[in-house]
Amino acid sequence: MDYNSLVKPSYIKKIMDEYQFRFKKRFGQNFLVDKNILDKIVDSAELTAQHYVVEIGTGLGTLSLALAQVCAKVVTFEIDRDLAIIFREKHSKDNIVLVEEDALKADWKQVLQANGWSSQPVSLVANLPYYVTTPLVMKALEGDLDFEQIVVMVQKEVAERMLAEPGTKDYGILSLAVQYYATPTVVTQAPASVFMPAPEVDSTVVKLTPIKRETDLPAEDLFAVIRAAFSQRRKTLRNCLSSLCRQWGITNQQLLAVFAELDIEPTIRGEVLSLTQYQELTKRLLNLRISS
Repeated sequence: MDYNSLVKPSYIKKIMDEYQFRFKKRFGQNFLVDKNILDKIVDSAELTAQHYVVEIGTGLGTLSLALAQVCAKVVTFEIDRDLAIIFREKHSKDNIVLVEEDALKADWKQVLQANGWSSQPVSLVANLPYYVTTPLVMKALEGDLDFEQIVVMVQKEVAERMLAEPGTKDYGILSLAVQYYATPTVVTQAPASVFMPAPEVDSTVVKLTPIKRETDLPAEDLFAVIRAAFSQRRKTLRNCLSSLCRQWGITNQQLLAVFAELDIEPTIRGEVLSLTQYQELTKRLLNLRISS
């Protein structure tokens, strides 16, 4: 089956009627019906004939089939058994492996290895279900697979949070986490009208290019500081960090001294600090924790 047919609402309706398929809200099912956006997703992934691709949410296989045209193998996760049956009967292809499993719980590396992957380049390309977008993105960024590119369709407001700058209303833990692990860019916007059924919100295709960071600063400690800083957004940075500092054996006077060294006002809020500032702050606090 040519994937071009799968972006036509009339064909999707025909399949739905044939299999008596009904959309399940709990799985966040919305099928893309815009070939232009589909092509932009595939092109932005910069795939080669050697690439393996992880996809999450097979659906009817629209993106799966498009990706399979340009890469070695697509390993696609689908949690809905009804859609898995439709794909296998209607749209399967030799270089697409359908995995009926919850992608959030699955061991992606193990699944890839079981399907012939060893050291070939690998990327993640997916139209992510809204209800699990953030944990799936963080699993991709923090996991043991060195993705060359991560290209995902996400809710527009989530994309805005991923790309947000310090001091803006959208800036927060997600912004810092994404920007620590990757360089995010917008590929294209996707209004609700390009999906069937149309969701209540617009979407954005985001490309995350992973960053290989050479640092001895443990990520878990950095994000312990970041989470503490954003734990109560209306409170000052000094107050937000006080509990963590007590756990680490750091006195209030020592914290204030670190602020002074880094030219940080104790009365500011956590959303105004950049990633670089959080890294420097964490290093100073860890030095105090280790020496105390």
